[in-house]
Amino acid sequence: MADAQLRSPLWLVALLGRCPRCGTGGVFAGFLKIKPACSTCGLDLTRADSGDGPAVFVVLIVGAITAFTALWLELTFKPPYWVHAAVLGPMVLGLSLLLLRPLKALMIALQYRHQAGEGRQE
Repeated sequence: MADAQLRSPLWLVALLGRCPRCGTGGVFAGFLKIKPACSTCGLDLTRADSGDGPAVFVVLIVGAITAFTALWLELTFKPPYWVHAAVLGPMVLGLSLLLLRPLKALMIALQYRHQAGEGRQE
């Protein structure tokens, strides 16, 4: 399985929503719902919990892009506020939906690659 890890870069696994172990099976059963196991290699995905991590990164990335776009739009064209809403509203929604799935897959792949588990005190 180490060969599969070398052939499957993290960014590609995340972008395509593939299994972090084999790189071929998918991890998603729906838009954001995780499958119980990889259909190709059988990796148990029930313990894969990305939590709020992907949402935090989506908020930060989309927020920065939106802020710079709004500033550029205002300084370049000085449009009325409704134009800002008409341009930036769909942009925020589209970028959020576009980034959420790959970032969730990335968090799951990082958990697998670094053998992340429940917190424990020793």
